[in-house]
Amino acid sequence: MTDTADPLADCQIRPAGPADALCLGVLAMQVFLDTYATDGIRPEIAREVLGTYTPATYEALLARPDVSILVAERRGHLLGFVQTTLGTGHALVTARAPAEVDRLYVQEPFTGRGLGRRLLHAAEADAADRGCDLVWLTPWVHNRRALHFYAREGYADRGPTWFEFEGERHENRLLALPLPRAARR
Repeated sequence: MTDTADPLADCQIRPAGPADALCLGVLAMQVFLDTYATDGIRPEIAREVLGTYTPATYEALLARPDVSILVAERRGHLLGFVQTTLGTGHALVTARAPAEVDRLYVQEPFTGRGLGRRLLHAAEADAADRGCDLVWLTPWVHNRRALHFYAREGYADRGPTWFEFEGERHENRLLALPLPRAARR
């Protein structure tokens, strides 16, 4: 519930810290399931979620100097986050200093209100400030909303790639955006 016309007017974007690990894990589980478990929960998806989105996983990620996690927070509640890893390469990425946007997750009630755009732009600025010349990511081919969002934000489709878990292969698209030279150190 909100008491303002714009429920995100008092939303802040800030770097995540160790105290955020629990909420990051739960929020990631929720968004992952909302996006990818559209036919319900099956053992493969359950194992992927419970193995990937634990608080311990986020504690470890937050301790890594090459990983940046920015959270969108309003009144002590996490609404979304963006996770970026510096120096991650891929065969479809030709850049001197790339950064991968591993996840951009926004809780469903807050989608379509500009929060994802704010998080993405904050991650791009952070990557540029850390010397990166390109950001890239790999949304699922059936996540049409994400594909349209990234196209609107200027990301170019570089081709297919695959997300694999539990012996399954799921097609993704690799999208990339060069970062402005002036923004880089």
